[in-house]
Amino acid sequence: MSIRPKSIAVIIVAAGKGERAHSEGTAHPKQYRTVAGRAVLARTVDAFLAHPAIATILPVIHSDHAEAYAALKLEDTRLRSPITGGATRQASVLEGLKALAPERPDLVLIQDAARPFVSPKQIEQVLSALESHDGALPTLPLTDTIKRAPDGREIAITEDRRTLFAAQTPQGFRFGQIFSAHMRAATVRREFTDDAEIAEWAGLRVAMTTGDRDNFKITHPEDFRRAERHILGDKAMETRVGTGYDVHPFEPGDAVFLGGVRIEHTAKLQGHSDADVALHALTDAILGAIGEGDIGVHFPPSDMQWRGARSTIFLEHAGKLVSERGGRIVNLDVTIVCEAPRIAKHVPAMCTVIAQTLGIKASRVAIKATTSEKLGFIGREEGIVAMASASVEVPRDE
Repeated sequence: MSIRPKSIAVIIVAAGKGERAHSEGTAHPKQYRTVAGRAVLARTVDAFLAHPAIATILPVIHSDHAEAYAALKLEDTRLRSPITGGATRQASVLEGLKALAPERPDLVLIQDAARPFVSPKQIEQVLSALESHDGALPTLPLTDTIKRAPDGREIAITEDRRTLFAAQTPQGFRFGQIFSAHMRAATVRREFTDDAEIAEWAGLRVAMTTGDRDNFKITHPEDFRRAERHILGDKAMETRVGTGYDVHPFEPGDAVFLGGVRIEHTAKLQGHSDADVALHALTDAILGAIGEGDIGVHFPPSDMQWRGARSTIFLEHAGKLVSERGGRIVNLDVTIVCEAPRIAKHVPAMCTVIAQTLGIKASRVAIKATTSEKLGFIGREEGIVAMASASVEVPRDE
């Protein structure tokens, strides 16, 4: 068994402007924005300070961010004063390597500042892989089908995702080898996407270690909500409840739509769309939970494009609004009141349609049916009533 070198340095690349993560009213670079009260960059530094094998940590920052970095008030004997990076990530890493050259560490880990959730286990796996390889990085197998389209419009080929992996950081190397490779790469007219690509180009042997889906890179505004949830768990979310009620009369026909399912009957429900009273009530319940008005606000009956439309369109829209807020649907409950048709045998199909429309498990959907005991317009079989409730979790700062 080989002995691990004693001198291990970390370069934290924080020289980007983080513009893709800007949201309305927020122009602060993402690495200096806070997640659960602490800046992203500070959390990334913390992750490496927590590992006892790390001897040196060197932040590489943008020339405009000196004051923002100083405001973090990071202090530790292993933490070096930040240096200024270059115009690209590749150039910034090279500046970091040059700054570390006088110390000549045995190993160097290169970490994206925007990945604050790297775990001790991942760091340890990369260091262990460097005992037998020139380089190492955590990776994740791809789960989506990958299409290649050179013109960005028409698919040319479907890639074999079994051979494709998503790269994460830290990417670790033997210092002398990656420094030499970076110096050579700087002389060619080509921009490399990460340090592992430079190592591959230079002929170094790079191992893959097991990645972690929690080690995600904060890139877009919605990633901050995900980061808050990762740290705070349920404390970052709040539960909201909405209710919905709808009624439609019968008119001559041969079937009704209820819960997205066509049910043969001696009449149909009257309405501008397919008059699915259950989905209308459910859509209103979801919209109410997130303060988005009712179905008529989003799909006015005066708009002829919705004439005869399937109500699953309305439900899908409500679910999309929840997702756009970083929320999730916890459970849905629908009660259908009618004398006829009989509903019970259609309930499993309704739950399936609703679940598939919203991208949730069918076990989160409950549908019940009852009668009005022959009382009122329901009892006279003049129409159908539906009542619904929706429980939704959304980020607390929504």
